[in-house]
Amino acid sequence: MDLFDALTLIGGLCLFLFGMNLMGEYLEKSAGSGLNKLLSKLTTGKMAGFLTGLGVTAVIQSSSATTVMVVGFVNSGVMSLKQAINVIMGANVGTTVTAWLLSLTGIESGNVFVKLLKPTSFTPVLALVGIILYMMSKKSRNKDIGVILLGFATLMFGMDTMSGAVAGLKEVPQFANILVMFSNPVLGVLAGAVLTGIIQSSSASVGILQALSSTGAVTIGASVPIIMGQNIGTCVTALLSSVGTNRNARRASLVHLMFNIIGTTVLLSVYCVVTGVFNLEIVNSSANELSIAICHTVFNVLCTALMLPMSGLLEKLSYKLIKEPAGSTGQEKVIELDKRLMTTPAVAIGRAKEVTCHMAKVSAQALTASLDLLYDFSEERAEEIAVKESVVDRYEDTIGSYLVELSAAPMSDADNNELSKLLFVIGDFERISDHAINVIRSAREINEKSLVFSTAAQAELRAIVGAVREIVELTLFAFASDSIEAATKIEPLEQVVDKLKKQLRANHITRLQKGECSIEQGFVWSDLLTNLERASDHCSNIAVRIIESAHNRMDTHRYLHELKEKSETFNSLYKEYAEKYSVMA
Repeated sequence: MDLFDALTLIGGLCLFLFGMNLMGEYLEKSAGSGLNKLLSKLTTGKMAGFLTGLGVTAVIQSSSATTVMVVGFVNSGVMSLKQAINVIMGANVGTTVTAWLLSLTGIESGNVFVKLLKPTSFTPVLALVGIILYMMSKKSRNKDIGVILLGFATLMFGMDTMSGAVAGLKEVPQFANILVMFSNPVLGVLAGAVLTGIIQSSSASVGILQALSSTGAVTIGASVPIIMGQNIGTCVTALLSSVGTNRNARRASLVHLMFNIIGTTVLLSVYCVVTGVFNLEIVNSSANELSIAICHTVFNVLCTALMLPMSGLLEKLSYKLIKEPAGSTGQEKVIELDKRLMTTPAVAIGRAKEVTCHMAKVSAQALTASLDLLYDFSEERAEEIAVKESVVDRYEDTIGSYLVELSAAPMSDADNNELSKLLFVIGDFERISDHAINVIRSAREINEKSLVFSTAAQAELRAIVGAVREIVELTLFAFASDSIEAATKIEPLEQVVDKLKKQLRANHITRLQKGECSIEQGFVWSDLLTNLERASDHCSNIAVRIIESAHNRMDTHRYLHELKEKSETFNSLYKEYAEKYSVMA
């Protein structure tokens, strides 16, 4: 092996790692909301968590990415430590899929049909299809599929290049001596752990081992300890991602490490005893791509079978190693959004939607509580509403910054549409809580100045307050459940609130002319009507965005015009709400 072979090896390795990363990233993007739904179905059951981890890792082709995602979930309070342990174990088995794909490079046969299974035969076809889809298709999903195919072709080409570059090593005695050294189980484990820790991918390090096996100098006896070490090395990514997280998230990454160390220790001991007692010829035989894939799978399956029943003990051990501080109740402040989830945009958007729903709920609570103060003012409750409003403000800043940063990540059209919707609505929910503060000011003025509205004005106030309560509750439900049916009811009700505002102002002027109301009451009345009407306007904005998002439309003004002019449903609902909240002129 000369200098040029070494350069070829480096080039092949770079292409291999790039192809693996590209394919995994766009597989994850294409999975989109489906991946998010899969994760949302997690239960406390061991098998459900295990299968979820296996499925997600098989899709995104990276146990490290799955584990980092899990650490982010635990840190955000979305997933319990018990659930995380089961998912991590499933991820270890799911990562073996890559090794089986790479094992196809070792196919040798004169049969035409068998030859077609060899990557060098079908990869060029996949690359051709991929480049056609990427360059000629206008659909984002087709382009993503094209990138996946190109990523797979690049990965396989890199693998083939590495195998060709190291082929000459079988003639180098020094290389054989190094591999003999790795036959020492401890050194083999260390080598596998260090290599994987450096490149932070067990799938990639297994691929490199498979490429080296093409020399014929790698024995099964040398490859088994290296494979075991690779599972320990892959824990580095999760450990690094847990820096700065809460205790449960750090425990999740620690469980990942303990799982692999304990599993490796037990199975390596069994392996050493078996090979020491029995003279197994297979141990000294040359390994190939297929045998390494088999060893990798068998080790991970046995390791999981051994440790899955002990997940409860691993959880207890993690609590022993990472203890709660003295006097702690074990409950920490939940960090609502975690940047670790950004490695999987679909999941990050799903979590952002959950947090936005919480923001919406707090905002709605603030406004409805402020309406109660109009009838029974309390300074203590007014302070509580002010706290809710400040919480909503912080949510807007946090969610907005998170979504803007997330928008740079590759994602499906559906996820991008959802992200845009969330960016749009957080401003409206924040403004609704602002109007709650304005309503408090009016309620405080009414209380401090002992203002008493006329009987007619009180009836009018109950009508518009009732309409605003309903529109806020309807908006919250429509957003949280993505209900188009509920969203279509909001605009007709908003129009009724608009009409009420105009009518109630006109009625007040009439009372003022008759001397039934004072100018001082009029100022409060005008401010109150303005804030109630504007709060309903923001509800309308949110509803329109929900409907537009469902139909991939962005022209708000045109949509509202069409809705009012042509929709029989709109007219029917408008009449219904107008009758429900009618007041006498």
